Amino acid sequence: MLTWERLRVFAAVAEHSSITAAADALHLTRPAVSQHLRKLERETGSALVEPDGRGIRLTNAGQVLAATAHSVTAAINDAERDLANIQDRIVGPLHVGSVASALRSFVVDALREVTEQHPQVAPTVRDGEVIDLIPQLRARRLDAVVLESWSGWPARMPPGVVLTELLTEQVQLAVPADHPLAARPVVHVENLHGQRWASCPPGTEGYEALVQTMRARSIDVEVDFCAADYTTQLSVVAAGMAVALIPGIARPAQAAGVRFVPCEPAVHRTVSVATAETRTTPAVRTFVTALQAAARR
Repeated sequence: MLTWERLRVFAAVAEHSSITAAADALHLTRPAVSQHLRKLERETGSALVEPDGRGIRLTNAGQVLAATAHSVTAAINDAERDLANIQDRIVGPLHVGSVASALRSFVVDALREVTEQHPQVAPTVRDGEVIDLIPQLRARRLDAVVLESWSGWPARMPPGVVLTELLTEQVQLAVPADHPLAARPVVHVENLHGQRWASCPPGTEGYEALVQTMRARSIDVEVDFCAADYTTQLSVVAAGMAVALIPGIARPAQAAGVRFVPCEPAVHRTVSVATAETRTTPAVRTFVTALQAAARR
């Protein structure tokens, strides 16, 4: 007989294509997830996963059951949200997605504040980019997404998604310390012809903002080093191999071998939190308030 708990576990296995990742997401041990999976295969009389290199993939039967498991999980999550709203209780799961720079700088602080004041809130967090996280918000797998929007590439949200702005910051050009532009008080974007760039991967907000900002001035951008993490980009800059656009909260207090120079015209990044227009709970609303306070700090 299929149970809700085993379907919940299988939905996580299907989503992550990994028993270990599913265990982390559900705050279970790996053996516990494996045991649920074996029992589910016995109950259904079907193999649901099969080896795929170092990971696993769904069999045909697994793909059929995964669709049902996701639907059941979404229905249960909706019921929990509805009950929490009726009772106005700050409890239950809180699934958060965030760009990495915001996650490191203030999102974790907001989550700590929420859980200290409301111990029955159970957060899970995943980092990623807008292009990946917003579909998960719409699919009800995430409750809130902390995202970025650049002056050269404003974020476009689908219907039913509400944005709450958290902070706007200046983006500066990071250049090697011995770069010809390093001593300038400001760098005019028109002077960036022929530079080699480090940036986020194609399709991300940071990458598209760079391309569009340069393209508006008839500059072709050559991104030789793609890394989602700004710390990695700065290591490439420090090695003298590229330049990069780095937002304020991603700039370290000290970065050996790197100089930060303002751009003209100025480039800005806005960090906001996206939530569903009709599916927020007291826990989500409390988290948004905590984010606003943490961003101000």
